[in-house]
Amino acid sequence: MISFSYPWLLILAVLPWVMRRFLPAHREGRPSLRAPFVPTLENLSDRKASEGSVVPQATRIQQTLTILAWLLIVAALARPQWIGETQSKTIASRDLLLAVDLSTSMEKKDFMAPGGEEIDRLSAVKLVLDEFLTRREGDRVGLILFGSAAFVQTPFTEDIEACRTLLDEAQIGMAGAKTMIGDAIGLGISVFEKSNLQERAMILLTDGNDSGSNVPPVNAARIAADYDITIHAIAVGSPEATGNDAIDEEALTEIASITGGGFYRASSREELEEIYARIDALKSRDAEVLTHRPTSELFFWPLGAALIFVLGFHPLMTMRALIPAVAAPEPELEGALL
Repeated sequence: MISFSYPWLLILAVLPWVMRRFLPAHREGRPSLRAPFVPTLENLSDRKASEGSVVPQATRIQQTLTILAWLLIVAALARPQWIGETQSKTIASRDLLLAVDLSTSMEKKDFMAPGGEEIDRLSAVKLVLDEFLTRREGDRVGLILFGSAAFVQTPFTEDIEACRTLLDEAQIGMAGAKTMIGDAIGLGISVFEKSNLQERAMILLTDGNDSGSNVPPVNAARIAADYDITIHAIAVGSPEATGNDAIDEEALTEIASITGGGFYRASSREELEEIYARIDALKSRDAEVLTHRPTSELFFWPLGAALIFVLGFHPLMTMRALIPAVAAPEPELEGALL
């Protein structure tokens, strides 16, 4: 809809009428012709001749264009705007970082898909995380992938769809065969250093034990706690695994405890879904929603039209003179003696 920023200026539209109604007409002095019989005419008419003056009279076209130009200028001064539909934007209230293990042990097929077929651990994680991410309104989400090394796949973003796409493209072994949990936590801390939100949480998902990170996982967790980062540790896979595939539950439990998070075990896709649902319900988020209505300036339209009327008057009069028409009325004289 159209709105005016300064609607009170529209009262200026009646200013010309007020001036014409209450102020004297503009008079232009003109030299008059003196004749020797003027005193005789004065005696016969019993009237005294006054100084010569002319009250200019505008043509109808000139009056119409002047009125339209003035109204358009007043409309431009009132600053018309087009107000669009209300738009809203959800402001993030929490930074959530996902750290996903891509070590070769994640290719073991011990999870069941919704259709009943066996799938590997990473595929099960992707299925659950994809649904988890669809409920992330009000959060900024980041993604870290780790194996022999950790790297940031997605920095914190409100573009959840992009994060889902990049997670879906992750492949087992693309970060190496080992499991550097401590390095993943350390990289996560550096990502959170750029965060200015109060609620900061990391979901660490792994199916093994640390393979010799530069910083031991428990020490990295203590540093994370100093930065007010909560870590939720999720162990994926069978608790009966041995060797390099064994899950270090003691270390994961300590990591979660130090940072105020929780430790969860998931040996099936259903358990994994339940864990993410519990994490999602740990803290209620009051997401701030900003609303605004976009505005577009329109003042240049009436202003441009007024300029066209003013600048186009003389060419219009020239064209009118070239076309045979009734002559314009002579200016009225008041008290002038010709």
